[in-house]
Amino acid sequence: MTPDPSRKARLARFIEQVWDQGDEEAVDLHVADAYVVRHDPGDPWEGQTLDRAGFKDRLRKSRAAFPDQAFDIQALFEDGDAVVMTWLWSATHLGDLPGFPATGATIRMSGATVYAFDADDRLTGHWQITDRLGVYQQLLAGGREHGNS
Repeated sequence: MTPDPSRKARLARFIEQVWDQGDEEAVDLHVADAYVVRHDPGDPWEGQTLDRAGFKDRLRKSRAAFPDQAFDIQALFEDGDAVVMTWLWSATHLGDLPGFPATGATIRMSGATVYAFDADDRLTGHWQITDRLGVYQQLLAGGREHGNS
């Protein structure tokens, strides 16, 4: 199948609407009936297949501690039915995480994600690598700076 030239634009809209803005209704526009978190070490949903309601729940829980999160897309590459996105992410730690009370610290992370599309150009899942150790270290430092040792 030849990649749809609009897939990179669709993915950029998905990232902006869903992950940056937290628009749950946009999930219905972008996500297929089944979404598989194929590889995402450290993500509680790794290996799971989510329906749209499950994806919305993941969105809410993922954004709870970082409601102002924003992805800065560095590059998008198409390959078959997939689009690879490299990205920088930043957010303010405004909500509690297990073991990490909110600090107000800015957290930064980088990564690369391969998003798969179906024939209707809806997202069917992802395979991701990211710097979770760096996030952990920043959360530890933010806690120390705010008296949460």
